[in-house]
Amino acid sequence: MSKDIDPVLQIDDGDTVRIHTVDCFENQITSPDMDFDTVDWSRQNPATGPIFVNGVAAGDVLKVTIGKIELEDRGLATVGPSGGVMKDYIEERFIKMFDVDTALNTTGFNGLEIRLNPMIGVIGNAPYDAPVPNSTPGAHGGNMDCKKITEGTVLYLPVFHDGALFGLGDVHARMGDGEVGISGLEIGAAVTVKLEKAASINTNHPVLIDEEGINMMVSHESLDEAVDESVRQMIKLLKPHTDLPLPEIAMLMSLVGEAQINQVVDPLKTARFFIPYYLLDHYSIDYGQELKS
Repeated sequence: MSKDIDPVLQIDDGDTVRIHTVDCFENQITSPDMDFDTVDWSRQNPATGPIFVNGVAAGDVLKVTIGKIELEDRGLATVGPSGGVMKDYIEERFIKMFDVDTALNTTGFNGLEIRLNPMIGVIGNAPYDAPVPNSTPGAHGGNMDCKKITEGTVLYLPVFHDGALFGLGDVHARMGDGEVGISGLEIGAAVTVKLEKAASINTNHPVLIDEEGINMMVSHESLDEAVDESVRQMIKLLKPHTDLPLPEIAMLMSLVGEAQINQVVDPLKTARFFIPYYLLDHYSIDYGQELKS
């Protein structure tokens, strides 16, 4: 993602757009028996974009309402010596192909039926300074690999350049927290999103609101620091809306907040800190959370 890439589409604030994506290997892998020396591994995690949103300026926050995620019917997962938690124990790359039943919302793994959880791995705006590879997450979003970035959720992204220069890709049909093997069930898709200037939130890091509550997402070389900073950023976001002194809001975060993990396999690791809706309701904090169940 980069401020120097020309937009492929211009839309108005509040428009809805349907974005087509390829899988994280740009559809290069068609069979587990192919010669993997022919795969160009530099073409990983392509994102479709950038999209220029008229009326959104540097310093704003982009509100991304995620609509339908339409999956293709075949995907893949991979493990190997080049990445993932088990990279030092696996000597050769292994790839498995999956048939995806979008009607039943399932796939199979050696006879085990697995429910799908379609989600977006790469999603963000152009970063502030130098280009950032789509394999890397950051304050701009990028490869956060958060399983909560799914249908019906709202993602808030800091805007560093006029128009936001938004893009997304790396859709997964199924992925667990951590993405410990280096891939989810990688698949092509079409994703419908509504893009608009946020009116009720100001943040320096991606924030996700779903039917359960609010999530602050931070990426760092160290997972420890990513977790710590996600807590600090959540306190920074919520404290002005309460009458709590810092010691008490820190105590409250410990009582009701949850430190969670997006992924531990990208160049930067991503943590999220979750706060349930009832805390927001108690302090009358309104970020437009109409998703509440």
